[in-house]
This record gives sequence, structure tokens and C-alpha cells, in this order.
Amino acid sequence: MQLSLTLLSLAAFAVATKNPHFSNGRDVIVHLFEWKWSDIADECERFLALKGYGGVQVGFLVSPPNENLVIKNRPWWERYQPVSYKLVTRSGDEAAFRNMVTRCNNAGVRIYVDAVINHMSSIAEDGSYGTAGSQVFYSNQSWPAVPYNSADFHADCVVTNYNDAANVRNCKLVGLADLNHATEWVREKIVEYMNHLIDIGVAGFRIDAAKHMWPRDLKIIVNRLKNLNTDQGFAPNSRPFIYQEVIYLGHEATNVSEYTGIGRITEFKYGLELDCCFRGNNALKWLTSWGEAWGLLTSSDALVFIDNHDNQRGHGGGGSILTHKTSKPYKMATAFMLAYPYGITRIMSSFAFDNSDAGPPADSNGNITSPMINSDDTCGNGWICEHRWRQIYNMVGFRNAVKGTGVRNWWDNNNNQIAFSRGSAGFVAFNLDRQDLKQTLQTGLPAGTYCDVISGSLKDGRCTGKIITVNSDGTAYIEILNSEEDGVLAIHVNAKL
Repeated sequence: MQLSLTLLSLAAFAVATKNPHFSNGRDVIVHLFEWKWSDIADECERFLALKGYGGVQVGFLVSPPNENLVIKNRPWWERYQPVSYKLVTRSGDEAAFRNMVTRCNNAGVRIYVDAVINHMSSIAEDGSYGTAGSQVFYSNQSWPAVPYNSADFHADCVVTNYNDAANVRNCKLVGLADLNHATEWVREKIVEYMNHLIDIGVAGFRIDAAKHMWPRDLKIIVNRLKNLNTDQGFAPNSRPFIYQEVIYLGHEATNVSEYTGIGRITEFKYGLELDCCFRGNNALKWLTSWGEAWGLLTSSDALVFIDNHDNQRGHGGGGSILTHKTSKPYKMATAFMLAYPYGITRIMSSFAFDNSDAGPPADSNGNITSPMINSDDTCGNGWICEHRWRQIYNMVGFRNAVKGTGVRNWWDNNNNQIAFSRGSAGFVAFNLDRQDLKQTLQTGLPAGTYCDVISGSLKDGRCTGKIITVNSDGTAYIEILNSEEDGVLAIHVNAKL
């Protein structure tokens, strides 16, 4: 009986940490990579009011908020070089962070923190400074602002063998000083940091480099975290949302199954497989069995994405990854991700770069500059802001409209034209063929006139893009020309005239 109760308790713990606590039960997160806290606060308040965003709820993943090493030329990866747990970075100080979290929670937008707790900073000259002015003494393994000293780290070795779990979890990843999470002091300092963020009002955490931590140690840390702050609008006894960066493509000593009892997992195979399909290297027709049958995680364990801040630069499980730089297939893959019922979805919101080390847009003093919001709701000033592309934010609305429905009325041309409905709430079609798609298809939707939310939006009682007429039997004529800017068409019940 005691064993049964323990297993039930562990299962309940895992389920609790997999809930993102969206205010309306949504499941889309936007990664606002390297944004300033003040700009994120503004985005939370204006986001829902934007053209086409009516009723859309999302969560924002923010860059690591703790002090990091200041590195010459300010590369993006300096944010993953912790110096202390003080909340001072180029994105802002603790007061700005608090203001952002409160304003976003009040707007119904949850904040998740990128938590870098596997390591401290990598090789630097002794006496180098962090963004809050704290010094680092790498040769002595000393980070006095925490404080950590040599007793708090694993032995001096480097990660070289991914078929050896001890090497992966006990050694330095690219020179980063590897914390020993089995020591009580390290656990206490990390829990103190994360609980401070929970007190401020964050909804959860992305655990960076989770596969480089022993699961048993990570579980102890997560189990010690406080419940979410009810003063910030969370229900009593809500556990923080946890999702873990576990880059696993198969045939390694560390396995995603070791971490599913702690929280959700970043499913890297998801984006790689969709990349292959939407580049035309694997026919779209095979997506009829998309999900676990492709060797992916169980949907309830997965957090999915097309690209992230690492692999869009060729790092961290990178390779042939679709990004904003290949916009048509990227938007198609993102539309499929948002249309298909699998996992919690995360959208990347990038800044422009040519050099893979380049940091965010900044002035001559290294201060991050704000995104400029254009009249068509897109961004400028060096920011890409994929989450503001009409084809993407309208598909967030599609996902919200079809929540809780399954895939029905699958159709394909035995190649690269596919279509399916989500119950009787939405319908989507894709054309990656060299031929035009011109078909009368079953949409599953009630009869009426609908706006295609890819080519336009429903605005002021009219469609700004294609108009689709659904007949009394649920069928509609669907046309996507090969020459069109977008290879997708989507309609749903909230875009009906």
C-alpha cells in the first residue's frame, strides 16, 4: 500500500509540473529572446489588443535574468555564463523584472524563466566582471557573489563522450564550471534563486542543459520549489511549470525517459522531422501518423518547436533547421505545429543575425535597443519578431479555436498536398507540391462564409484575405497555387463571417 501511494504521489507531482498555467488553458509559448524586461511588459499589454489577436492567450519565455559574465563583443551566449543569482542583466534590473512579471500576469500572459542552474561561467581572466559588477575567479573556481568555491563543483574534466552518462553529467560542458548538485549548499542556493523568482510571480522554468544534471538531483531541487504566488493570480497549491532542455536524438547514455517524471521535455526530434518534411525531403502525406508513431515523446510529456535560439545558429542539436531565413517553409512548418494536436508549442521570436555569435541589437555602449513596431504590426530595428507575423499569430488563434478537438477528415494527394480538420472547429490545407492545389474537400465545419487566416484576417466584419464558402455538407473548394507567398490555408469557427 505504501509503495502504491508513493507511486501515485510521484505521478501527481509530474503532472502538476507539466501544467503551464495559462490563464485560459492555452498551450502556446513565445520565446522573446534577449528582449528587455520593459519591452516585454509593453508587449504583454499590447499583444492581446493587436490586429488578429482577439482572445489569444500566450506565455512568454524570457532570457536568463541572473547576472552573467560580460564578454567582449557581447555575444548572445554570455547570458548562459552565470556569475551570480542577482537579477541584473542587459535586459534590466530586479525592479524592471518585477514590474514586467506583474504587468504580464495582469494582462493574462505568463512568464517562464530560462534557468541556467547546471553550471557557472566558463574560462575568464581572474577578476572579470559580471553585469551586476560581481567578480569571477575561474582559476580558483570561485564565484564570491553567490558564494561558490571549488568544493561546490565536480572534478576538472570536460564532456567528451555522450555514451558515458557520468562524463556528460559530471564534467564541464564547453568549459563551463560544472556545479555538483549532490551538495546541499548548491541545492540551497539554486532553490533560493528559483523561489525568489516564484515569489516575484513567474509561472515556471525552462531548465537549461538539464541532461547535464543527474535526474535525481534535479528532482530534489524541483521538489523543494514553492507553490506559485497566489497574489499573482495563480490558483492555490499550483506547482511551477517545468520543462527541461534534454537534447536527445537517440543512441546516447542519457535518455529523455529519465526526466519525464520531473516535468516536460524539449522534443528536439520534432523540429528536425518537420524540417525534413517541409523542405520537401519527406512527403507530407506521411504526417497522417504524426506524433508518437514517429518515435516522439508522449504528447503530454513534450514541449515542441520548429527552431530555438541554439539550433537556429547551428548549435545545440542544430543541423538542417528551418528558421525565419527560409520564411515560406518555416511558416508552413509552424502552421502545421500550431494546427496539429501534439505537445505544448513554443514559437521563436528572434533578432536578425549573420554571425552565429552575434548578440541582440544594441547601441554603441552595448545597451539592448527596443524593437520598433511597424504599422503592419511587424518589428524593425533589427528584430524579426516571428510571433508578430500574421501567418503565425493567426495560427495561434486557430490553435485556441480548435482546443480539445482531434484530427478528422484527413486528405492527401499521395504526395505533398495535405488537409485535415480539427473536429468541427477548424480546417487547414498545405501545398508543398509543384502543382497547384485545387480541390473540393471536406472541412468538417458548419456551413457559412469563412476568412482564411493565413492570407488575411477577419476585421470589421469582412475578410482581408481569401474567402472560403463551406457548403451545407461541410465541403468547400480549396485553392492554393504553387506560386503563392504562403503554402497554407486555414479557417476556423472564430473567423466566420
